[in-house]
Amino acid sequence: MKVLVTGGAGFLGRHVVHRLRDRGDDVFVPRRREYDLTVDAEAARLFADARPQLVLHLAAEVGGIGANRANPGRFWYANLLLGAHVLEQSRAHGVGKVVVLGTTCEYPRDAPVPLREDDLWQGYPEETNAAYGVAKRALLAGGQAYRDQYGLNVIHLLPANLYGPGDDFDLETGHVVAHLIRKMIEAEERGEPEVVLWGDGSPTREFLYVADCADAVLAAADRYDDPRPLNLGTGEEIAIRELAELVAALTGFSGEVRWDTSKPNGQPRRRLDVSRARAVLGWRARTPLREGLEETVAWYRAHAPVHA
Repeated sequence: MKVLVTGGAGFLGRHVVHRLRDRGDDVFVPRRREYDLTVDAEAARLFADARPQLVLHLAAEVGGIGANRANPGRFWYANLLLGAHVLEQSRAHGVGKVVVLGTTCEYPRDAPVPLREDDLWQGYPEETNAAYGVAKRALLAGGQAYRDQYGLNVIHLLPANLYGPGDDFDLETGHVVAHLIRKMIEAEERGEPEVVLWGDGSPTREFLYVADCADAVLAAADRYDDPRPLNLGTGEEIAIRELAELVAALTGFSGEVRWDTSKPNGQPRRRLDVSRARAVLGWRARTPLREGLEETVAWYRAHAPVHA
């Protein structure tokens, strides 16, 4: 099968592309410098070049709380146009199926926990990442509209926070796991007595190992054709304070963790109801958090050594 993977060179995309090629699919991975998918004409050129039967739309402009606060306009604009152009060009080129990767940032700030797919529209997303979440939520509505009007088979996946080897460890754009690992390894190497983290450590998050997510994306591409969104996760949550303690132990950081409560916490709790994915895909996340963190710490030490 001819498969177009936007974001195929990214964190999750590399894992997905590897699996597709292993099973014999003909995979096209566009590079941003060659195709700017926020421009309709360049998106059209990409689809003419790739001629895909299946599209996996994994490309996004994304970051942690700091990046979202600094770039709300860019994140809204880029993610909305990326997805809109992928949907329109998939329609125009007769694509058989489109898999859109959404985000748990689409969920309302005060949605009941565990977060259920049917509650997605019951309020506004958490303010620190609302622009990003609203853009992604709009793609869910767009995909359903294209299904209704044009018969385009679009599915929408909602993965928990991803982490693992190959993550973005940039302190400005990286997410919480990568951020903690780098900060604590650097602090230990430099003999610094403390690390300062945002908020008070009370929010909870659910973390999904990137390889497990890649397996779920392919399972959904093969077996899920429902217009309703689909949660992908472990169904387990951990407080950020507890996560920081675990990362400190795994990295050997012996200093103090100080919480800067002048900075935002983000959404108070995130834990997904993953019963639908288990029922319709027969899929479960296989990697325990501690094991996945150990693999991520080891990868970072091997590939991105930090010098004091």
